[in-house]
Amino acid sequence: MSVFSAPAFDQHELVTFGADKGTRLRAIIAVHDTTLGPAVGGCRMFPYASDEEALHDVLRLSRGMTYKSALAGLPMGGGKSVIIGDSRRDKTAALIRAMGEFVHSQGGRYVAAEDSGTGVADIRLMAERTPHVSGMNDNEFGGDPSPSTAYGVFLGIRTAVRHRLGVASCAGLKVAIQGLGHVGYYLARHLRDDGATVYGADLNEANLRRAVDELGVLAVAADEIMGLEVDILAPCAMGAVLNDRSIAALRAGIVAGAANNQLATTEDSARLQDHGILYCPDFLINAGGIIDVHHQRIGSEDEIKRSHVERIEQTLSEVLLRADATRRPTHEIAEDLAREYLRPEPGPSVPSLALRAAS
Repeated sequence: MSVFSAPAFDQHELVTFGADKGTRLRAIIAVHDTTLGPAVGGCRMFPYASDEEALHDVLRLSRGMTYKSALAGLPMGGGKSVIIGDSRRDKTAALIRAMGEFVHSQGGRYVAAEDSGTGVADIRLMAERTPHVSGMNDNEFGGDPSPSTAYGVFLGIRTAVRHRLGVASCAGLKVAIQGLGHVGYYLARHLRDDGATVYGADLNEANLRRAVDELGVLAVAADEIMGLEVDILAPCAMGAVLNDRSIAALRAGIVAGAANNQLATTEDSARLQDHGILYCPDFLINAGGIIDVHHQRIGSEDEIKRSHVERIEQTLSEVLLRADATRRPTHEIAEDLAREYLRPEPGPSVPSLALRAAS
């Protein structure tokens, strides 16, 4: 397996493979860019069909984290890790501790947090082997950054609704959420409280039942949620769900969700635009979680963290206005803006990263 010829390789600074025979750990850590600081990103556990698939995912995810942190004004770089395995069947305390040792072997260049297939309890186990973890403070949610991710996505949806529909809230609108795990559940609650009618689907029956029973979400079959006729589609499960086939079948005017790497290819952003669909770049609006992790690391008050998450609205508004002015896809605009923050040109047009992170 060649890293350098992998389609998702993007001049990554570090790609490390780890294995432990005793615990059956097989994992990859990818550090994309540390221009702004150490690479921080979640540790995902997923039963990838092949090593190549796992490598592709960790390379794409770590690159997305670089742009996510840059747009959020964070003094952090982009990194990610993946554990190859089924979290419901293969996860053991010993395996997670071994992952902590693997993270520690990187010497602090990568800091791990929770992600799909891992949670706060797993990060605590890793912390027995390394200090290079985050997202386990004893706050309202026990260190879980998912509520902050959901809040940022909700603010992104409201920003898109104002921009596209000219209304101030989601009252009376229909929203379809694909994936009702940690983030999807909290997002559904925000939307319900804002007056939206929420439809939801999840392959995990317990997640779906919880959302239906506690929030009044209207259950939809997993294979029907993407094509539902709604105002907003919120992909909150795995990535690469937006491709030429699925985009042609969409019946939503806005796509704004929490899943990472929703676009199967970079060309799919233009496809969405060609179909008249307003796409909110995932790495912009789902940054609430990494913002939360950052403020946990530095010990900020909840009010400061919340204010930082709320800046997602301003950044998305800028991206949408630039996209309108240039008639270019929003995803491309967001990536360009992130590059400006990563490597600013001299002059007054790009705000100081230090000021953005501190304000």
